[in-house]
Amino acid sequence: MYTKIITTEFRLRLREGHTLVFAFGLPLGLLAGFAVIPGSGDPADDLGGQTLAEYIASIGIGIAFAILGLMMMPAILAEYRERGVLRRMRATPARPSALLVAQLLFNAVTAAVSTLVLIGFGAAVFGVAAPRSPGWFAVSAAACMLALLALGSVVTAVAPTARAGNAIGMLLFFPSLFLAGVYIPYDQMPAALQRVCDFTPLGAGLEAVRSAWAGDAPEMSALAIMIGYGAVATAAAAKLFRWE
Repeated sequence: MYTKIITTEFRLRLREGHTLVFAFGLPLGLLAGFAVIPGSGDPADDLGGQTLAEYIASIGIGIAFAILGLMMMPAILAEYRERGVLRRMRATPARPSALLVAQLLFNAVTAAVSTLVLIGFGAAVFGVAAPRSPGWFAVSAAACMLALLALGSVVTAVAPTARAGNAIGMLLFFPSLFLAGVYIPYDQMPAALQRVCDFTPLGAGLEAVRSAWAGDAPEMSALAIMIGYGAVATAAAAKLFRWE
């Protein structure tokens, strides 16, 4: 039963298309727009020694993760609750929790594929170097995605309608981008604001991803912060979630 529901959810999400546009098109478009700037492949002191193209690629990954975790998943599951899908499932042998598993799997797989496509596209088209520490990169990206999915699960747990899910998700989405260095590069922020960024899930995630991209091991504190957000948010979602 779980397999059938998961397969159906994957088909529905792929058929809608807009998830793929945001998860794939937006990061690729962002990279394409900046990678053509002269000098984008040169190390920049105001980006912590990272090239502009690599920094934008890192940001693109973070944006895709935030869209999937904080906006897409909460809106879809809140819509299911609003339309009574979860309530009707409780009267069948199918378990409503299968929908949660399906959504988590779909968004995690989409995030992983989006990341690989972005790295491959950047390397093939613009000569952007792939992450020099692929193992740490995979760990950092996975921890970031899981933390954001856990936060999205909390939004899903408390949002009674799709509109409410969208609204709460956006309230988390835009500040998360700011505190991750999307609007103002992290290395150009005042030191006090950098410390705030370090304690947000997306900020810690991009710090770890950038370190791995440069070939360095990420700070253990960044990984701990992401794992902490994931654990606390998962526990909160389990306590607050309701099917109708």
